[in-house]
Amino acid sequence: MPRKKAKPIRRTTGKGGNYRPTKKGAGMTKKGVKAYRKKNPGSKLKTAVTGKVKKGSKAAKRRKSYCARSKGQMKKFPKAAKNPNSRLRQARKRWKC
Repeated sequence: MPRKKAKPIRRTTGKGGNYRPTKKGAGMTKKGVKAYRKKNPGSKLKTAVTGKVKKGSKAAKRRKSYCARSKGQMKKFPKAAKNPNSRLRQARKRWKC
């Protein structure tokens, strides 16, 4: 029986570095989002909403939605929720949740 190929390891730096290091707020880079959208036509993936936004704008709604989803993740993964250096906590910080 042939063996399945192992999935490539997600790298945050170097060649194919499509993910931001945890210290820099986790999440995907612009380059990573561009690569993902190229592989998956029709995708609507976007980078994090990090700047100042008008109340009720599309960006503000995206931020609110992400914060609500990630809050659920904090309940599901209490170990990550307690660790201030976890990817989850760093990403929430970057999104200004």
